[in-house]
Parts: sequence; structure tokens; C-alpha cells
Amino acid sequence: MTTRRTFLQHAALLTAGAFLAPSALLAKPTQKVGIQLYTLREQISKDVKGVIGKVAKAGYNEVETYGYSLKNKFWGLEPKAFKQLLSANKLTAPSGHFGFDDYIGAGKDDDLKAYIDAAKAVDMKYVVVPYLGDKLRQSASDYQRIAERLNTAAEACKRAGLGLAYHNHDFEFQKFDNTTGYDILLNETDKDLVKFELDLYWVVRADLDPVTMFNANPGRFVMWHVKDMDKANPKLNTEVGSGSVNFRKIFDQASQSGVEHIFVEQENFAIDPFKSINQSYAYVKKNLLS
Repeated sequence: MTTRRTFLQHAALLTAGAFLAPSALLAKPTQKVGIQLYTLREQISKDVKGVIGKVAKAGYNEVETYGYSLKNKFWGLEPKAFKQLLSANKLTAPSGHFGFDDYIGAGKDDDLKAYIDAAKAVDMKYVVVPYLGDKLRQSASDYQRIAERLNTAAEACKRAGLGLAYHNHDFEFQKFDNTTGYDILLNETDKDLVKFELDLYWVVRADLDPVTMFNANPGRFVMWHVKDMDKANPKLNTEVGSGSVNFRKIFDQASQSGVEHIFVEQENFAIDPFKSINQSYAYVKKNLLS
């Protein structure tokens, strides 16, 4: 049985086994721990430099951005200035969440161009679709339209040297006859171009098994959100390792996923947020990656 200690070695081992799709074999998981900065949304909007410094001090190696716009940039910083801030704190940002509703719903291709430019300036690897507005996802045909637009966006990203990924909540698992929105996105997007960022909390909350998803679609889930579920109230998050999500089982099958980057995320807190991110980092590093 694969153990967590082989997390870094899976890519080489699987080359010999050749049981996975080529995209899975190309994955290069690392022991770096990242954080989705939405976790600290209340703090970072007031003090971006201070928050980035505290994230680095907690031990994180990578960050994932959210909320970029042409008006506000990255919390008031131009992309190049934000990249310099990260570098000064020995951090990188391999991915960022960018709003795609207008690109998908209204055909605003200029939005995508702006996101690509910002991502390249920060030296990202992936542009991530973080959410879909209600009006965009009312039917199976809506999801087919979304898949079509994601394929087009992924081609543009590839030309720019970037990848495209889609981040889930739980609404994608709503049934449309014998399928779901998520199945449509998986099946009708180009598997070599459109990857997925699996939010483990939302998958478990939808009563699904991440490992089963890895087995069905090896190599597609290049990023994870590592977000735990409060034992008393599943609608709430808690520090990683303190909740009900069986992360050890999931991390044991990391290579099947194709995961390259993991990001701790927490949307609500019962303790000080900075104490929380330190606790989550320590658990992931000690118990899941060592």
C-alpha cells in the first residue's frame, strides 16, 4: 500500500507501472505547502505586505491569489510589485483565482487576456476558474457551454505558456438526469488542456470520495484545496487535522490524482486566523507530507 512517505516518489514509480494515463505520469508533486489567500481575506485587504510576511513566517512556501481586477490589481499592488513582495518573502504563487463569469456568460475575451497578463507577471503556472454564478449553471446545456468556453480559454492559456484549471464547490454535483455538471466539465473539456483544482471539503460535503474521483480521472486534479470540515457542524471549516475529512487516505493516493500543488484554505474561524494557519501548516507538514 502506498504511504504518505512516498508522496514525492510516485511519479517515478508509476512510470515503471504504467497504469495511469500519461497526464498523471507527468505530475510532479512536491512537499511544498501553499495557502489560498482568501483564507485571510479580511486581513490582506488592509495590510497585504504584513499578511504575506506572516504567511511566510508560518512556513508556507506558496500562495494562491484571488480577486484580481484591472482596477484594484493584487490588493493595490501591480502584478510585478506583488511578485517582488512574494520574492522578498521567499514565496511563489503557482496559481490564482480569477473571475470568469463575464468571460463565460458575456464573451468578454478581454478579461481573459488581462488575467493571462497578470498571471505571467507573477510567474504563475495556472489560471483558475474559482466559481460560477447561478445564472450560468441552470442546466446540462449550460455546463456544456461552460465546457466549450473553458476549452477556448485553455487554448489561449497554453499559447501564453500557462495552464487552466477549474475549482469546484458542491453545486457542480447536482444531477441532470444521469449526469452532473461536474461530469460534463470533466468529459467535455480537453483532458490535456483543462485541469481541475479539487476542493476536498466540498467533495466530501457532497458525499463523494476524492480517491474514487482520482481513479476515474487520473492526472486531472493538479491542485487541491486542503480544507477541513467541522465535526459538529459540516457547514463550517476548522483547522486541518481537527475535523472529519480523512486527509491521510486522500494523501496516500496523491499520485493517482496528478497533484502538483496543495493549498490550505479555511473560510471561517473559531480561533485567531494566524494561529489557525500555523496549526494547519504544522499538521499538513508533519502528518501528511512526511
